[in-house]
Amino acid sequence: MSQSKAKKKRKHSKRISGKDVEKNRQSTLFSTHERVTKTKREQLEQDHTKYKKQDQDD
Repeated sequence: MSQSKAKKKRKHSKRISGKDVEKNRQSTLFSTHERVTKTKREQLEQDHTKYKKQDQDD
C-alpha cells in the first residue's frame, strides 16, 4: 500500500530535522470517560415520562 501525503511529510521532517512530530500527539492508552448504561428501573421511568409533558395540557 502507498503512504499518505501526511505520512510522507512526517517522515521527511523526521529525516531532515530529526524531530518526530508524532510524539507531540496527546494520545492515551485508556478511555478517559466512563460509559454507564441505564438500569431497568431508569429505563422504565424514562419510557413512562417520555411524552408526559405533552399530555399535561388536557
